[in-house]
Amino acid sequence: MIHIQEEAARCLLCENAPCGSNIARAIRAIRFDNAENAWRWWADCSEAELATAEKACIHYDKPIRISELKKACIEVQKDKVQDTKDLPSLELNFCNMVCENPFFLASSAICTNYEMVARALEAGWAGVLYKTICKQDIREVSPRFDAVQKEGTPFVGFRNMEQLSENPYEMDFDILHRLKQNYPTKRIIASIMGQTEEEWIELAKMAEDVGCDAVELNFSCPQMRLTGLGSDIGQNDELILFYTSFVKGAVSIPVIPKMTPNIMSMGTPALASFYGGASGISAINTIKSITMSHDAEVSEKKTVSGYSGKAVKPIALRMIYEITGNPILHNAGIEKHMDISGIGGIETWRDALDFIQLGCRNVQVCTAVMQYGYRIIDDLILGMQTYMQSRGITELKKLVGEELKNIVLPSDLDRETMVFPKVDREKCIGCGRCYISCMDGGHQAIEFGEDRQPRIIGTKCVGCHLCRLVCPTHAIGMARRMPKLK
Repeated sequence: MIHIQEEAARCLLCENAPCGSNIARAIRAIRFDNAENAWRWWADCSEAELATAEKACIHYDKPIRISELKKACIEVQKDKVQDTKDLPSLELNFCNMVCENPFFLASSAICTNYEMVARALEAGWAGVLYKTICKQDIREVSPRFDAVQKEGTPFVGFRNMEQLSENPYEMDFDILHRLKQNYPTKRIIASIMGQTEEEWIELAKMAEDVGCDAVELNFSCPQMRLTGLGSDIGQNDELILFYTSFVKGAVSIPVIPKMTPNIMSMGTPALASFYGGASGISAINTIKSITMSHDAEVSEKKTVSGYSGKAVKPIALRMIYEITGNPILHNAGIEKHMDISGIGGIETWRDALDFIQLGCRNVQVCTAVMQYGYRIIDDLILGMQTYMQSRGITELKKLVGEELKNIVLPSDLDRETMVFPKVDREKCIGCGRCYISCMDGGHQAIEFGEDRQPRIIGTKCVGCHLCRLVCPTHAIGMARRMPKLK
């Protein structure tokens, strides 16, 4: 039987897919961690339609094995099919704003004009943090994007040299005004960046005057061509405190500083935002980096700029925890609505769930939209609703921060017991990847003979589970926890 995630990952996710809308939608659901709902699009597809779809499949080597994929998907998920008639609401309160779901567009290239944002809102996104508005003359380089790839995955990491909005600021505020007028139930947030106290206040007041629901303060852009802007502010706690308090004193709408990850710890600048009167915090922006692509990139030169995508998610989660795990900020979140908007590597609903379970009440997406389009909102919403339904949870707020109690110091981890790996002989194909990794990167605790069957050597195994992580067929699982051998 084929591996459904692996096969779905081969799909090119075509526009107006020639395989047919239902088949394309089912495959997309699998690709974005929503396989348990794929049945609803497979259901009415006949074998003849599947065969025709395979012939129509656009691909660079061989078509997706659509018929096999459907059979494998239904077989694997047959016990997980759920009634989707009464799915729970994803409504959540963020900074005293009622949001229809927690999914927002992050301030970036994915929201730079009226038409783009309108399409996203109509697709189901709850709101937008519009691309940062400023009074500077913004001039971009070409090309300005680069990607880190691994084994055919195009965007493991994504690097960009994009700065702020190139539109005149009056034009951007007119766009925001029209968006709020035409989409009154959506949350329209202006992201701004000033050079002086007066500019920060002026831009924030303009955002409030055109009807924006909140204002985000960009203290975090890592690639501004002028000093004293973006992450230069986010690395200076005094400037964070001052600019936050200046803006907070000038407007009545929520004020949300956006934090830079280009610091040692997120705790102190987050506290500066709190004491400056911030209603919430956005974190994280992109990470300063250099990629060494040999293709033409950034005017055929190398430079430091922002890194995003799936690869930054663990870093983002660590920094989110430095905010939500801080006792002062945690209590503020409960009592004063010091809410957190999580950003960094969110591609699927499971990614979003990780941020929410660490205390975020809102998540922002950018790089995944740049790669796959606004349509990913379908599986973000449906996947989260199905997960909540499976747990009997009717309100999304019950998931907020539920994993904080499980984050402990390394010194608090159990070091007296271990979990042995366990090989599933039916899934094992005898490739020997586990043996190679254990021999060259582990504790030489796997035997691999002529029968091509791996065997765990209990007296050598330390339970590191490197073997489980490298297994391409997921044939290695976990046995029960037990005391370490003396």
